[in-house]
Amino acid sequence: MSKFYIGIDNGVSGSIGIVSSDLDFKPIMIKTPVFSQQNYTKAKANINRIDTKKLKEFLLPYSKNCFLMLERPLVNPGRFKATTSALRALEATLIVIEDLNIPFSYIDSKQWQKELLPSGLKGKELKTASVDIGCRLFPHLLETIKSQKDGDGILIAEYIKRQGY
Repeated sequence: MSKFYIGIDNGVSGSIGIVSSDLDFKPIMIKTPVFSQQNYTKAKANINRIDTKKLKEFLLPYSKNCFLMLERPLVNPGRFKATTSALRALEATLIVIEDLNIPFSYIDSKQWQKELLPSGLKGKELKTASVDIGCRLFPHLLETIKSQKDGDGILIAEYIKRQGY
């Protein structure tokens, strides 16, 4: 039976990648499904939220024999809005993962980047390398990776597979 490895780059602007032990399986990467709604604060603005129904539909076919790693979210009191968004996204994602009974763990970005990206990169260089390496390893996902502006989701999935989870 094929095993699936699912990598989630957390957040409303993240991505989800899936690779498999089955060499005939074509790896998949999608942007995290989201929807926009009016913010819950007094200020008029919109927020993006995880579309849990679409996320569940996407993960369901791979949920029986898989392992998932979820990138640890940004938590920084100095970046309150980004932290709030990341934690809301994490909670919504966890609800789906737990509902599907998918075994998972958290991963720090530096952990998978150390294995798959060149050393010594910082800031925008990491995103550029993520695109370059992602497109090189998964050329059929070139358009998706370039529109996402990184290959983090699929690279996390590849990291899991290489680690033998």
